[in-house]
Amino acid sequence: MDNKSITDDLIRKCSEYYNSDLNNKVYSDAVIRNGLVDVALNHGAVANMHFHFSEEIDVGRVTNQKKTGRCWMFAALNCVRYSISNSLQMEDKDFELSQNYIFFWDKLEKSNLFLENIIATIDKDLEDYEVVGLLSSPVKEGGRWGLFAKLIEKYGVVPKYAMPDSKASEDSKVLNQILNQKMRQYAKGLREMYREDKPIDAIREEKENMLIDVYNILCHFIGEPPRTFDLEYRDINGDFHRVKDITPLDFYNKYSEVKPKDYVVLVNYPTEDKPFGKTYTIKYHGNVVDDEPIKYLNVDIDILKELVIAQIKGGEQVSFGCDVGKMSHRELGIMDMELFNYETVLNTKFTMDKADRLMYRASGSSHVMTFTGVNLVEGKPNRWKVQNSWGESAGNKGFYIMSDEWFDEYVLRVAINKRYVSEEILKAYEQEPIILSPWNTLGPVF
Repeated sequence: MDNKSITDDLIRKCSEYYNSDLNNKVYSDAVIRNGLVDVALNHGAVANMHFHFSEEIDVGRVTNQKKTGRCWMFAALNCVRYSISNSLQMEDKDFELSQNYIFFWDKLEKSNLFLENIIATIDKDLEDYEVVGLLSSPVKEGGRWGLFAKLIEKYGVVPKYAMPDSKASEDSKVLNQILNQKMRQYAKGLREMYREDKPIDAIREEKENMLIDVYNILCHFIGEPPRTFDLEYRDINGDFHRVKDITPLDFYNKYSEVKPKDYVVLVNYPTEDKPFGKTYTIKYHGNVVDDEPIKYLNVDIDILKELVIAQIKGGEQVSFGCDVGKMSHRELGIMDMELFNYETVLNTKFTMDKADRLMYRASGSSHVMTFTGVNLVEGKPNRWKVQNSWGESAGNKGFYIMSDEWFDEYVLRVAINKRYVSEEILKAYEQEPIILSPWNTLGPVF
């Protein structure tokens, strides 16, 4: 026997193994009727994860990204809106910036990047793995701190009332379908121009016409971004203020102390192919086309924790990326390695560590949130307070709680203000980044 196929003998052995333990039948009945999550939930772990923190920032109410992949915008804008509301001493602590405004510019910039990447690979065969990769997902909705930084430094921000959400910005499925259909159509057109020996200037002129079309489509779905708006608010003393005809960029530059360019993005990828102390960037990844790569410095997990704690103590929340779907409960708002007794209920073992999961694509950065608090015991963290963007119905009015052990296993990147970072780390961050393939595990999984 070559053991290539599933045989009756193998099925017999499988059945004997399953039926040899009476607990298997008991747990199977429970899971079949109630689902694994409810059966495996460890209520002792739930009791241990209570919402009290020695260090905490009052950031107001949580926001809601709804049916979109805009978590990274919401997390970053939460940092900026908190800074602006403090700078202006606003009475409204729940003041919100327009995610829709950033959403528009991100779609337009990513469309341009996609077309530039098509031009960069225009001489490659249509079956080339890089071309296939680009065409498989032309305009991705996900993003990170570095992408947000490029958008806000170029376009600024506006209050939510200046560009409120649209139907498409709350549920972007149809918009994404239309936009990606157009991108593939544009790619076909540009590649045909190349085969017809059209000069690069003509190809780029046609690309510009395509972007005009994209802008038009985005306006239909999202609305046209305002060039100026009137800033109106009351301060903590009840006094009313109005600043007329301010531009989004002036608003950002004047009133936000959070400037993404003043931050470094540190990651924890403890894999053999990415030594600590080196910087990395992902080929073709980004949104705004420029000469500044989006880069990450890989460091030990304890360094991430030290810097996050320092920033929280400094009164500033921390944007971070993680693998939110693992060992977490959405409704309870708990992320904890002891939350589910999966091994006991399923009578199996899960043996991969963080490095294994990353290398074998069992884990990756799937969601972005902000740290707004930490509980320290004798200077060491045991749980973290997290501001999510899934509305107030989940967790504790939208806030989540994370165990320190979960931080170790599933937190992958943080954005840290340079004022909290050592000269040694800053120097390491200035290294020329190692360019990784578009499908490296450091890249986005969405």
